[in-house]
Amino acid sequence: MVKLNKIYTRTGDDGTTGLVAGPRRKKHDLRVESYGEVDEANSCIGVVRQHLAGHLDLDRMLMRIQNDLFDLGADLATPDTGKKLEYEPLRIVQAQVDRLESEIDTLNADLEPLRSFVLPGGTAAAAALHVARTVARRAERRIVALQDGGETVSAAAVAYINRLSDFLFVAARWVNDKGSTDILWVPGQNR
Repeated sequence: MVKLNKIYTRTGDDGTTGLVAGPRRKKHDLRVESYGEVDEANSCIGVVRQHLAGHLDLDRMLMRIQNDLFDLGADLATPDTGKKLEYEPLRIVQAQVDRLESEIDTLNADLEPLRSFVLPGGTAAAAALHVARTVARRAERRIVALQDGGETVSAAAVAYINRLSDFLFVAARWVNDKGSTDILWVPGQNR
């Protein structure tokens, strides 16, 4: 599937990169930025996992998400031009979105309803989850901009990245002692 013998190729020295299918694109192209943002979100989740001692179920969920994010990157790096490819491109599917929703519901079942917005912070794991959440939201904005620019992006891919930030928010609350150590926003507190 993937074979990396040589890490540098020099082909990107001209400011372009190769997609899985299609012509080379500038490195600032929205499609390239989209899967780059997804990669950044994935890296943030890798940092989160370093702070999850004792939270094995959540760690397993995040490991599946990291794998899904590589699927999403492959999806975005393979533009759907409507032309038949010699292989079946890897695409995000609804079952991946459904699994995220189920896991959100599982974590959320342990939480009290919010009385205010939550300030990013609490435990180290929660703070890192909030960083990952904001990066996922940025990835979502890039993916939607790509779509708005006339490029095809599947509904499942957009739904997945949208649901991911919801998952990361609920997970941040969950690791904050099931919400009891959330830091709540107090409107106008410092006026």
